[in-house]
Amino acid sequence: MKAFARTPELDEAVEAYTSSLTAAGMSAGYPNDSVARSFFVNIGVPAWEAMTLAEQVAVPKKYRRVVSWLLASQRMRSSAAYMTLARPWVGNIGRHVHAEFYKRFCAVAAEVGFDTRSTDLQWAALMKVAALHQVAPDSLTADLLHQGRDQLVATIEDHCPVTSGHMWVTAALFRAEATLFHAGVLQNPPTRRGIREVPSTTERWAHITPGLRATFLGYVDQIAVSLRPSTVAGAERVLREFAEFVTATAPTVTRVAELRRTHIEAYKLHLSERPSITGKQLSKRSIVHHLGDLRTCFERLSEWATDDHPGGVLVFSGDLPRLDEPLPRFLDDGAATKLLQAARADEDPFVRLAVEVLARTGMRKGELVDLTVDSVVQIGSAFWLRVPLGKLRNDRYIPLHPQLKQLLDDWIAERPAGLRSEYLFIEDGRRLTKSRVEGAVHKAAKRAGIGHVTPHQLRHTLATQAINRGMSLEALAALLGHRSLRMTLVYARIADRTVSEEYFNVSEKVEALYDAPKELPADAEGAEMLKLRKEMHQRMLGNGYCARPLALDCHFESICESCTYFVTTIEFKPTLQRQRNDAADKGQVGRQKLLDGLIARLEDEAS
Repeated sequence: MKAFARTPELDEAVEAYTSSLTAAGMSAGYPNDSVARSFFVNIGVPAWEAMTLAEQVAVPKKYRRVVSWLLASQRMRSSAAYMTLARPWVGNIGRHVHAEFYKRFCAVAAEVGFDTRSTDLQWAALMKVAALHQVAPDSLTADLLHQGRDQLVATIEDHCPVTSGHMWVTAALFRAEATLFHAGVLQNPPTRRGIREVPSTTERWAHITPGLRATFLGYVDQIAVSLRPSTVAGAERVLREFAEFVTATAPTVTRVAELRRTHIEAYKLHLSERPSITGKQLSKRSIVHHLGDLRTCFERLSEWATDDHPGGVLVFSGDLPRLDEPLPRFLDDGAATKLLQAARADEDPFVRLAVEVLARTGMRKGELVDLTVDSVVQIGSAFWLRVPLGKLRNDRYIPLHPQLKQLLDDWIAERPAGLRSEYLFIEDGRRLTKSRVEGAVHKAAKRAGIGHVTPHQLRHTLATQAINRGMSLEALAALLGHRSLRMTLVYARIADRTVSEEYFNVSEKVEALYDAPKELPADAEGAEMLKLRKEMHQRMLGNGYCARPLALDCHFESICESCTYFVTTIEFKPTLQRQRNDAADKGQVGRQKLLDGLIARLEDEAS
């Protein structure tokens, strides 16, 4: 064995390397310091870092373990290109260098729900990012993680464009970010972010005329104080598109005060012709949104009397297209039943739970994913579901069906206990998104064979079912979280019971007119048939029968005994006798004589 010069620095580096491998059980019981000593004498860390990428990749393979250990222990800096092309063993060696954190990382990943394969890929990608930044994996931040991801993906696309390596790196780090959060390394919950960073507001407005840019961005800053972030973002997009249009078509306009009605009319034509993100023509609702935001901006600038505001009204009410008012789309009872049956038969527990909750509570999909683990509360002897602040900035309580309560209890029982999140629906360490809810409903609808169904259709379906079965508008508004009955009245248009009842009443009369049975010829009716028909016309009274034909109207209200159509028989004699005695007691002479005559006639007929 060749002997190498010994220096304190060299001995210290070699000792650290051999001790680390020995502690990890990777020495296999034989001396393993010769290769490390050779690397430090012949190359060394400073010289290796100064090499070109080609020279680093060409370093003899016998040094691969030493180089990997130096990178995994943050003793040497590397590039993303070297990580991609040389594929050092930073993940495998990092398990032993950072043994304690590796055990904790694996335990948290398993609790979150990742399998061993996914955990290994997460750790390998995580160690590459840690090596790039020369920090321990338990010291990484979200920014460092995103930067390392972008570097690795860009390098893979440059050097290995035909492979799918960038996909596994992105997926692995996407999951690793969730594991690090629940392990307590990252402070903020992971969110979905694209591989490329979104340009900043300054970058997006850089090519806009300075005067327009300053006025519109000042307006955006003001509304950001009081409006929702999504509303502010939508207004910013609309104003930026309009400013880009004016900058391109009217470069002489440098301020809002210089805008004229002709610019708005030209922009209206532009909106009517430009395609949407799907390639189709912009919808009326989108055009209303663009022109409405623009109109509000101009009105506010004028009200605030800013230094740069329009000289007059630029956008009028008539500029906004009139929107159609279609009725909400709902599922009929048969389709709703098929959907619930398909959801209950699905192997994914979230599919069943999502469809059941949406169909039984009428919640919005955003409200569903916002539910927290303490959303189920007991009030008295009943259980209620607390729906968090939603679209209309109000929360509410919904009575919880026992079956739904059991489904939620089962979900909570299977939910990992160590998650650092208050949200009820967590998957792969991340809060479920609205698209996951949409996918669950679509999957159940496809299985049920009822076509495309959206989560909001289940809200409309519950509202329609409830109002059809007698729920008041006030109760329905409370159930759906409407702030005014005007929002709920749309369901009354779907199921107006008064209109329905009056329509069917009239329909019966009209059908009776068209479908009345035809009369038989007079000679086709025999004596027995005639007798039977006459008997059918008799209507029983307290003391006899009324034989008036159905076609004739009755001109009397309470003096049937004096009517020529009045008929009585001997079995009614006791009743007539009591009526006669009552008339005598009351001094009703005329009525007494009438009843005496009827009784006498019955006695004569009987004799």
